[in-house]
Amino acid sequence: MTEIPSLVLERIIRMALEEDLGSGDVTTDSIVSPGVQGTASLVAREQLVLAGLHVFAGVFQTLSGEVRFENHYQDGQVVPAGGRICRVTGPVSVLLKGERTALNFLQRMCGIATTTRTYVEKCRPWKARVVDTRKTAPGLRVLDKYAVRMGGGFNHRLGLSDGILIKDNHIAAAGSVTRAGELAKRGAPHLLKVEVEVEDLEGLREAIEAGAEVVLLDNMSPGEMKKAVEAAGGRVVLEASGGIDLGNIERVAETGVDIISVGALTHSAMASDLSLELQGMP
Repeated sequence: MTEIPSLVLERIIRMALEEDLGSGDVTTDSIVSPGVQGTASLVAREQLVLAGLHVFAGVFQTLSGEVRFENHYQDGQVVPAGGRICRVTGPVSVLLKGERTALNFLQRMCGIATTTRTYVEKCRPWKARVVDTRKTAPGLRVLDKYAVRMGGGFNHRLGLSDGILIKDNHIAAAGSVTRAGELAKRGAPHLLKVEVEVEDLEGLREAIEAGAEVVLLDNMSPGEMKKAVEAAGGRVVLEASGGIDLGNIERVAETGVDIISVGALTHSAMASDLSLELQGMP
């Protein structure tokens, strides 16, 4: 998935506006006449990777078809501190009513994209792809994962229907890695790969023998991961996961794993600092 499906995005925006506006903005409705026009600038207060500008715009466009945008940056680009990302023109009442919701979306998405870019840059000398997880904000997963892509990362499963990943509790339920693998391959659509989570080299061996095509190395040390890469010998794709942060991701990438999944991309990214500055009114 490259873009956010329009129907999904529309639903997310409408729910967010309903949450914030309720029966109306009593402050704005008391102060600003509906017909008054104005202009505002979207400003980055810190350096960031832009992600979600169309989501930001979609909030205002949902409120009124009269709002217009002049963009100076595109998603995926680095915006310097103080950079004016876009110019927004339309009814002042609409700009005020949509401001917080639009900024909330954009701040979160830019924060995720900026965090992802930092992780990706640290891994650039090696082959490993940096991917996200399902540790996303409920209801906002498509936005979170879009932001990861804008930061240069890749997406893991969007949802449980996108791939077979046999984790520790699946293994416990089935009785063994071998049995879980057999059952999964028996019922799997032919286009879906089977991934198995393991915690040690013995689990890796069993997963490969059970027919796994991808093996997730869960919470292994870089030393253990290196041994796993040697033991696998290229027979399966190896994914490193668990406890990976900016302090150790380079050591993980050096081991030769193919994929590094990082939950922190979406569950711990700091929101970027942005503001919408309304120009002085006559």
